[in-house]
Amino acid sequence: MSDPKFRCVAIRSPRGARVTEIDWGDGHKGIYPHAVLRGYCPCAGCQGHEGTIKYLPPSDNQLELEEMEPVGNYALQLQWFDGHSSGLYSYKYLRALCQCPACAPAELPEERPRL
Repeated sequence: MSDPKFRCVAIRSPRGARVTEIDWGDGHKGIYPHAVLRGYCPCAGCQGHEGTIKYLPPSDNQLELEEMEPVGNYALQLQWFDGHSSGLYSYKYLRALCQCPACAPAELPEERPRL
């Protein structure tokens, strides 16, 4: 059986919201501002192929989600209103991006280690 820490139970991201919330199988309630999700988009177009994850500050018109689709039991594919949709956010990666009071760094680092 998979680790409940990486099992997505519920997602809340109402149309027009700037934050997505995810309930995890271990009871954790993750908070994901869209600026963080878009800024840390894991696709090769945003991150390249170097292995280090960079934060790319999004513009204000890049922060609204159009749609979210599960990919198997391991990831979400996010489609933004500007059409960008090539990033697959693994559940493990999403847990690392959590911005709830218990998980959030004091500020966004320029780079995150390889996840």
